[in-house]
Amino acid sequence: MDQGGLSRPAARRWAEPVVQNAAPSLDQIRRAPKVLLHDHLDGGLRPETLVELAAAAGYRGLPTVDPAELGRSFVAKEPRLDLVRYLEGFAHTVAVMQTAEALERVARECVADLAEDGVVYAEVRFAPELHTEDGLGLEAVVEAVLAGFANGMAQARDTGRRIVVRALLTAMRTAARSLEIARMAVRYRDAGVAGFDVAGPEAGYPLVPHMEAFSLVKQENFHATVHAGEAFGLPSIWQALQLCGAERLGHGVRILDDITVGNDGAVRLGRLASYVRDGRVPLELCPSSNVHTGAVRNLAEHPIGMLRRLGFRATINTDNRLMSGVSLSSETARCAEVFGWAWADLRWLSINAMKSAFCDFDERLALINGVIKPGYDALAAQAAFRVSGPGGPAKPD
Repeated sequence: MDQGGLSRPAARRWAEPVVQNAAPSLDQIRRAPKVLLHDHLDGGLRPETLVELAAAAGYRGLPTVDPAELGRSFVAKEPRLDLVRYLEGFAHTVAVMQTAEALERVARECVADLAEDGVVYAEVRFAPELHTEDGLGLEAVVEAVLAGFANGMAQARDTGRRIVVRALLTAMRTAARSLEIARMAVRYRDAGVAGFDVAGPEAGYPLVPHMEAFSLVKQENFHATVHAGEAFGLPSIWQALQLCGAERLGHGVRILDDITVGNDGAVRLGRLASYVRDGRVPLELCPSSNVHTGAVRNLAEHPIGMLRRLGFRATINTDNRLMSGVSLSSETARCAEVFGWAWADLRWLSINAMKSAFCDFDERLALINGVIKPGYDALAAQAAFRVSGPGGPAKPD
C-alpha cells in the first residue's frame, strides 16, 4: 500500500518525545476543567453503591460485600491475562441496574463523581437493551438514566460545581436491536441524548448488520461514534468510518498499525492513518483500559504519546472507572508522568475533546473560551509562579 510520509526533519520532530518540565501533579489536575467523551455508565459504579444495590435486588453473585475489597477485585492486575475477569465485572454491575431507581441513582452518582473530579463536560454511554431483564422497557431505562443525569447536574450546581453530562445510547454488536436503539437515541436527542454508539466484540461481529441503524442516524442529522480499533485492527476502523460514517472512533488505538517509524526516525502514515489525521477524526483513547484488556502491553507503549506528537485529534478517557480503578484526573496524571506532558499538553487534550463533543457549536465554544482555556491558563500561571517566584525565574547559586 502506498504510504504518505513526512520530511525527515519533520518526522523526527513528530516522533521524538518532547522534554517538558515536571508533570502537573494529581491534585493540580483535579482542579483542571476536563472533558470526558468515553465513559461507560455500567463501568463506573461506586463499590459501596454496588454492594447496596445488590442487597436490595437480592443479587448474591458479588465476590465480596466489603466495598474496598470489591473495588480492588475489579481491577486487572496482569495485562492480557485478566481480560476475562475485566469483562466479568459487567455481569455484576448490570445485574443490579435493572430498576428505574437503581439506574437513576447510578447516573446521579456518576455525575457527582465526575464533577468532584473536575470534569466540566461528559458524554456517558450505556446500552439500554442490557437493563430490561426485570421488565423495564427501553423508554423507561433511558428516562431513568436521563433523570439521574439531570438530578446530578442540579445537585452539582447547588454545590458550586457546573458540569454538563449527556448520554450516548449504545447498541451491542452481538444483538439485533441497533435500529431500535438508534431510533431511541434520535427520539431523545432534545432530552439529553447526544448520540448513538455500537459496542461489543469486534472480531467476528462486523458492523454490516447495523448499517440500517447508522443510515437512520445520518438521515436524522444526528451523531454517531463506534467502538472500533480496540481488540481488532484496521478493518474495524475502516468499517466504522467508511461504512457507518462514524464521526469519532471509540478507542481507535490500533490506528498505530498504519503508522511506521523508521530507524532514522522518519514517520510514515498509511492511507487510513492519514485519512484519520487529516480529517481530524477524534480518537477516544482509553490508556489504562487498553492495558488491562491487552490492547497494549503497558502504559509506556500506548500510542497516545506518539499520536499527540503527530497531531492526531487525540483525547484521553476513562472507559470504565471501576474496572480500571481510574478517574479522568488519575488517568491524565499517569499519562503526564509517563509521556512528559506539561500544562500545554493537557490544555490541548481538553480542547480537542471539547471540539469533538456531540453538542452544538455555541456550547462547545462557550466551554472552550469561557471555562477550559481560562482554567488551564490560570493553573499554568500558578505553577510557573511557584517555580519562578514573583521575581522571575530562579537563578543558580
